[in-house]
Amino acid sequence: MPETRSALIAGVGDGVSASLARLLAREGYDVALAARDPGKLSALAAETKASVHACDVSQVQEVEALFSGLPRGRDVVIYNPSYRTRGPLIELDPEEVRRTLEVCAFGAFLVAQQAARHMLARGSGTIIFTGASAGVRGFARSAPFAMGKFALRGLAQSMARELHPQNIHVGHVVIDGGIRSSRRVDEPGADKLLDPDAIAQSYLHLINQPRSSWSWEIEVRPWVEGF
Repeated sequence: MPETRSALIAGVGDGVSASLARLLAREGYDVALAARDPGKLSALAAETKASVHACDVSQVQEVEALFSGLPRGRDVVIYNPSYRTRGPLIELDPEEVRRTLEVCAFGAFLVAQQAARHMLARGSGTIIFTGASAGVRGFARSAPFAMGKFALRGLAQSMARELHPQNIHVGHVVIDGGIRSSRRVDEPGADKLLDPDAIAQSYLHLINQPRSSWSWEIEVRPWVEGF
């Protein structure tokens, strides 16, 4: 029998990451879910038969422990954590800015470094980062998030150039628009908000791309969203 494919989703909540967990489980993946508060993942873990791991992605030791608990590594690693603080530049709390950068960028480096070590040893793998509009253009009163997401995009591009020739597919998904949720409801049939299940399908397309035509970045947005 062929070996079961495996995936790790870091930074799991009830939006895109939950849709990814369900989709990958249906596709036959052995799924691992990581979050700072793993208690909130019990229902999703039961639904997807996923393992659950506590991890603050900004802490070196916790990321190392996460991958030590996954001795075979993962075929697919998706980095989804995000954190933001908003406000006028001169009023921003430096510690909140630091936390935004730690979660959006430094944590991405830590997870990607561990993932790449396992994948290079195996000779294959896929690493995908969840980006945002803020990683392409900086909005007013949102400097910390722009800093973090710009850094994330730079990390992904640099990794792609380094690791693609070593058979490690690196992808960055720019989510440009509001995402539908229980707290953010779309008008029936309007499709003005991104459907998280549809976003997950785009990730799956990246994962399944033949290496003769790998994408390092894709953008997803509702049909009515301005460029």
